[in-house]
Amino acid sequence: MPDASLKLDQVSLALGGRRILNELTFDAAPGLITALLGPNGCGKTTTIRCCTGLLVPDSGSISILGFAPGSPDAAARVGLMPQSTGAWSGVRPGELLRYLASLYSHPHDPDALAAELGITGFAKTPYRRLSGGQQQLVNLAGAIIGRPEFVVLDEPTAGLDPHVRRSTWDLIRRLRDAGAGVLLTTHAMDEAEQLADHVWLMDAGRIVLGGTVAELTREASLEEVFLAHTKRGDA
Repeated sequence: MPDASLKLDQVSLALGGRRILNELTFDAAPGLITALLGPNGCGKTTTIRCCTGLLVPDSGSISILGFAPGSPDAAARVGLMPQSTGAWSGVRPGELLRYLASLYSHPHDPDALAAELGITGFAKTPYRRLSGGQQQLVNLAGAIIGRPEFVVLDEPTAGLDPHVRRSTWDLIRRLRDAGAGVLLTTHAMDEAEQLADHVWLMDAGRIVLGGTVAELTREASLEEVFLAHTKRGDA
């Protein structure tokens, strides 16, 4: 892979007396879509929180675009789409996107981005009243409006109907084609197969396998490889 935009080296973290990350080591390259796959409870979301500075590992190191996670330099260049954003509960999507755009020097036009993602029709509805799929679209728009160099997408198409899901795939591909690195978590094997340039398979807080989709699926489907190398996660 090219020089890494994101690099984790021997990262470990325990929460509540339980080891969540266990000497986790992997990287993600600029201009590529990297998929981080693993069962529920394996530590994917905790990994993302460490990569964005929301959690601090007990040991190991993380570098994102050459900066420390959560630092001002990193925050200005990294877009994050979390699984949920309760802090946006009372905000209307249109107002939110215009506010977020004001924080960046060269943002996407918020109205144009809202139109592309199909947000315009509910742009004046409070976030808390949106469906799960609509909230996902607002989350995605918030992650990319500042034209980030690296984007972290935590299950970006969860709850989306097939039409919107495919449109979201196209948008993620365009991010990559514009030179941004993308770290993607998903439980959908078809999504990883369609989008990922590189796949890391995670289980029990560590990487158990990595490679391109073609490399990993020479003798079995990606789902079969997943099942063979991971244990059933927490529901």
